Parts: sequence; C-alpha cells; structure tokens
Amino acid sequence: MTETPQRNRPENPDKDATGGDSRSSSSLTKRGGGDPATRGRTTIADGVVEKIAGMAARDVVGVHAMGSGLSRTFGAVRDRVPGGSESVTRGVKAEVGESQTALDLEIVVDYGVSIADVARDVRENVVAAVERMTGLEVIEVNIAVSDVKLPDEDDDEDQSEPRVQ
Repeated sequence: MTETPQRNRPENPDKDATGGDSRSSSSLTKRGGGDPATRGRTTIADGVVEKIAGMAARDVVGVHAMGSGLSRTFGAVRDRVPGGSESVTRGVKAEVGESQTALDLEIVVDYGVSIADVARDVRENVVAAVERMTGLEVIEVNIAVSDVKLPDEDDDEDQSEPRVQ
C-alpha cells in the first residue's frame, strides 16, 4: 500500500495550519461565540419569588390564610373592589440575591392541625417550588403563625352573603 500525502492537514489534530489551536479558532468563528446558556444575565424580582412561595404555601393542607389580621382585612376590602384580585403575595416577604433567596411567611392555620407539621410541609413545598421554578437556592424559610382559624369563627374573606342587598 502506498501512503498518500494529506495536504493542508496539520500533523497535530488540535493545531491548525498556522500552529494555533483549531478548537479555539473554530469556536471564535461561530456566531455569538460560546454556549448560548451563558450569554447574558437573568435577574428574578422579589415579587416573582413571593408569588411562587405564596402559591406553594397556600397548597398545604392546614394553611387557612396568609398574612396578619391587618393585612388580611385590607386584602378582603381590596378583593371586594371591582377589578381587584386576591393578593398572592400577602404574608410573604422575599430577599433575592444573585443565586440565593430567603423567605419570611406569615400564616394562619386551621384549628386542630399540628402547627409543627404544617410549618414543615409549608417549608418543603415552598423550597421545592421556588428552587424548581427559579433555580435559586432557598437558604431559609421563616414561618410566623399569626393566628388559628377556629371552626365557629366567621371568616370575612369567606362571606357568601353580601351585606348590602
């Protein structure tokens, strides 16, 4: 067998004809250069994390409402205003950094449930939802239980009959 010379092919496959690294020169010729996932920066607003955490906390059995009595009262009034909607972020405060977030939640639990179990379930649900949706590391979820909803208490938010007819 005769060996045919290969023209314009460098001896070292990683070196191009000029002696440079062919891998780096080929990546420089690509449009935009580099991995598309590393181009630019993503920022997530505190309100986005608060909404995600608020929805996740409300999904836990035993959580009656979010927020303190005063914020729930203002929220109930705001909900009754035409065009107003329920505030998902009521009772949630988030601090968002570049790669981490910390959350403070204020909840009202139903009477008869274990507060420790509800708090644990809220933490698990909130951490899973926020980390899955944002990619941020949740470093802490502080929970303040501000009230217990008794079975015989009227709930201003759940009034089915309007006051004015």
